Amino acid sequence: MEKGILYICPTPIGNLEDITLRTIRVLGEVDLIAAEDTRHTIKLLNHYDIKKPLTSYHDHNIKEKGIELIEKLNLGQSIALVSDAGMPGISDPGEVLIRQAIDEGIEVICLPGATASITALVISGLSTEKFTFQGFLSSKKKDRIKELEEIKNYKKTTIIYEAPHRLMNLLEDMVHILGERQIAVSRELTKKYEETFRGTPKEALEKFQLTGVKGEFVIVIEGNQEEADREEIDIGLLLKKYLDDGFTKKEAIKKVSEEHNIPKNAVYKESLKDRG
Repeated sequence: MEKGILYICPTPIGNLEDITLRTIRVLGEVDLIAAEDTRHTIKLLNHYDIKKPLTSYHDHNIKEKGIELIEKLNLGQSIALVSDAGMPGISDPGEVLIRQAIDEGIEVICLPGATASITALVISGLSTEKFTFQGFLSSKKKDRIKELEEIKNYKKTTIIYEAPHRLMNLLEDMVHILGERQIAVSRELTKKYEETFRGTPKEALEKFQLTGVKGEFVIVIEGNQEEADREEIDIGLLLKKYLDDGFTKKEAIKKVSEEHNIPKNAVYKESLKDRG
């Protein structure tokens, strides 16, 4: 018996117009739609006059419903997986079903579409050359601080999600850990009251203390520019210059370290390299 196909169908993150013609067609053709919240998804289906069976697939039934859906796929049924908004599998239980389908040798087809993380990254004005996605940080302060300490050292732009009731706690921690680092805080993306605030964590905290917190948030954090700038410094060339000027190796290492704010051990390691 030929197995069915699992279609990963991204849905609008706010504006109902942000759905592809292909996604509308696939949702109308599959045998079953697995949704994170059927009450939410039925509104989208009704809007586009799509009448297909719905079943719930979420964090609380992920094990038993996953088994059921895989069985249906093995029996030849086609299933569309949707989340409440955006791309299934990103910070939602769809990741587990996708992995199970792949393990079972079931074909998985992912349709392109809306995703809040990339939308927020592009509109942030921060570097898009290299970036990392962290999803939701821990709700526990101690663990969240540890995660922010790691993010502080990232050279790449970082994207995180946050729920409205936890935003202020996150921003307070960011003020202490990230200091003057630039961030962009986007909310209500693609909706009528879409807004992106750009500034430091302290400025963002003051802004939302005044205006209040509404909507789901995506925060984009500038990479560690100090580390990036250091990489651009040719330590070997600087050492050679000081050595040619008559400084001892020890003196040259000290001058490069002090004048360019580079750890002395890093300069020392560079001095050991054979440059022919």
